[in-house]
Amino acid sequence: MTDAFAAAAGQGHAWIAARIPHAGSMCLLAGVVQATPQAITCTADSHRAPDHPLRQDGRLGAACGVEYAAQAMALHGTLRAAQQQAAPARIGLLVNLRELRLHTPRLDGIAAPLTIHAECETESGNLCIYRFHLHADGQALVEGRLTVILGVTSTAITRNDAVAKNN
Repeated sequence: MTDAFAAAAGQGHAWIAARIPHAGSMCLLAGVVQATPQAITCTADSHRAPDHPLRQDGRLGAACGVEYAAQAMALHGTLRAAQQQAAPARIGLLVNLRELRLHTPRLDGIAAPLTIHAECETESGNLCIYRFHLHADGQALVEGRLTVILGVTSTAITRNDAVAKNN
């Protein structure tokens, strides 16, 4: 059996894009530094792209760092499923964000690549809680905790999107 976590280290953008549901320019991660059953560390340089899909009024606010963390978590979940030979990986839905700290107002002005670290603190069946932090050149940028419910059906996601649009 191949160790999915060891095989992930050193992989780049195309490898990541083939494993998470984010396509095109919305796949924000550039590479995997390391991965273990408990955590993943990735890099990104997309925050500097002038055509970044999350920019508003030409700016990429620091809160967009949550999406970088969510993508690292999605990749980690895919690796966990591969390691456990549970194919395909279960769809996850972000349901809670806590302890968010923004140490900078914007990400687009950061010259260095971002480092994204996400660590699974708790996993209980269909629920995972991750602590995450983003930094660049040792400077803390964004940190917090995200809760994900796994095994969500695409029907439930569509229904939730419809409810959100009507509110």
